[in-house]
Amino acid sequence: MADIHIHRDHSLGLAKAREIAWAWAEQVEAKFDMECTVLEGKTSDTVEFTRSGVKGELTVAADHFELTAKLGFLLGAFKSTIEGEVQKELDNLLASADKKPGKKKPA
Repeated sequence: MADIHIHRDHSLGLAKAREIAWAWAEQVEAKFDMECTVLEGKTSDTVEFTRSGVKGELTVAADHFELTAKLGFLLGAFKSTIEGEVQKELDNLLASADKKPGKKKPA
């Protein structure tokens, strides 16, 4: 089995981070035929995702995202490609959140 671990710090706060995580979950459900379940907590949420050959979770906190996934034998051969695609999707969502109207740029 191959493992994927991705960590991204942010300064969005929990409410905005939840929006990003839910958008990410919708994207991976549609694009990769994943089944996602969101478990809401007081200080963080967990998005559990699964499909044949993949099982993992995305922890959503006020200041970071933490994604861990286990790839089965067949998908393990594509670990680099899958990890790169997941990083790209998450980074794009974070970048678009930073460009939203109303968000002030640091001085």
